[in-house]
Amino acid sequence: MKYGFIGCGNMGGALARALSHTTKDILISDFDSQKAKLFAEQIGASAADNATVANECERIFLGVKPQMMSEMLSGIKDVLCAKKPILISMAAGIKISKIQELVGSALPVIRIMPNTPVSVGKGTVLYCSQNTESIIVDDFVADMRYAGTLNKIDENLIDAGCSVSGCGPAFMYMFANAVAKGGEQCGLSQSDALKLAASTMSGAAEMLLTSDKTPEQLTDAVCSKGGSTIEGVNVLRNSDFEQTVIDCIKAAYKRNLELGK
Repeated sequence: MKYGFIGCGNMGGALARALSHTTKDILISDFDSQKAKLFAEQIGASAADNATVANECERIFLGVKPQMMSEMLSGIKDVLCAKKPILISMAAGIKISKIQELVGSALPVIRIMPNTPVSVGKGTVLYCSQNTESIIVDDFVADMRYAGTLNKIDENLIDAGCSVSGCGPAFMYMFANAVAKGGEQCGLSQSDALKLAASTMSGAAEMLLTSDKTPEQLTDAVCSKGGSTIEGVNVLRNSDFEQTVIDCIKAAYKRNLELGK
């Protein structure tokens, strides 16, 4: 199956790079044709325009911003209706039914919500589908294995999921940066503090994924009465840290819903 990418920005490019470890039968298109050509050469793919991607590819990633989706699809919808490829949309907030409405046909659609760590093979990719045979979806999931972990989710929950996994890396980077700055103020170099913060976050994440304990239990396991950890934990608890993070996720979720209107 030939894959096509319309849009090779940060996310589209990261997914195309991950997919290139599975297949080189990929066409890349972008409004900046020179960018598409250079990127295609980097990953061993080929560059083309939108119409060629629509005409030749059986599976097409729609890697444009939500605000640009309508205009982009209007230029190729006749070809899409004739060829009936599988569309793979990564546009935040835009439902499968909206994609089909913009195309003017109930084409098979896989909707995905990836995050930026796909660029290092450690991403989380949420997905759901409509009018797509299960064997096709399973094949797609296998082809994308070098992107990271793919998680099936109901479409009515994908915007909520995206506010955690899609937006979440930015929030994690902010926390790691704050932890590192605290380390700097205690005497560590900037580079050492950031490495310690990042490796600690990675290890703690693995503990969460592999342990049968709750986050609260894992937190308590690090703390000892009268120790240093509980002093820091109490600062976070007293500063309304948890509610601030909850509000952060809810704000991202609200915006996801707005993008789909």
